Amino acid sequence: MSKSLSYSSITKKIVLSLAGLFLISFLVVHLLINMLILFDDNRELFNAAAHFMATNPLIQVFQYVLFFGFILHIVLGLIIQIQNWLARPVRYNRKGYSELSYFSKFMIHTGAIIFIFLIIHFANFFVIAKFGHIDPITYDSGNTYEDLGLLIIKLFEDGIYVIFYVISILLLGFHLDHGFQSAFQSLGINHSRYTPFIKTFGTLFSAVITLGFISIPLVIYFF
Repeated sequence: MSKSLSYSSITKKIVLSLAGLFLISFLVVHLLINMLILFDDNRELFNAAAHFMATNPLIQVFQYVLFFGFILHIVLGLIIQIQNWLARPVRYNRKGYSELSYFSKFMIHTGAIIFIFLIIHFANFFVIAKFGHIDPITYDSGNTYEDLGLLIIKLFEDGIYVIFYVISILLLGFHLDHGFQSAFQSLGINHSRYTPFIKTFGTLFSAVITLGFISIPLVIYFF
């Protein structure tokens, strides 16, 4: 392999890692806002937060940056995976043990399922919220918002959608767990002192994000 191709591959991995870490920050914000729906029966907190996100000019610009981050992460992930397949056309008869290689070989599969989930989830929520009609609701405080919270509740009252959502989020958690650790390694942060902490933090972070997102449909559906 030439040096130019080697550097190109390294650059792709670095950009992929930075895009992935950027998307992780979105997950945190998205989870915190969605969790509001569980702490307010009339959905005012969630609807107020959703209204702020939908009307703030800075956030609206940032939303396009976010979409670009998604596309960049997906495209680079596919390119790197295809390059890996082409570089090893023949499978090894005997596979050495490596935690990294064992988990990384499933990243393209979980990524593909997550991508399908995102398309369906965006179609069921984002597209409707952006281009469809959402009935407004007026609260005792005098504030009137589009009742996006009701849209979420109706989605999560469908048992089939809840199962699909939970399975997808579990796969997202798996993707996050490996991706978080792999991102820092691609960025050159691989040290006997720091790597164990990064791995532990990544696993705990992935578990919290996964359980947080899963709790929302389960609470709505069963309670």
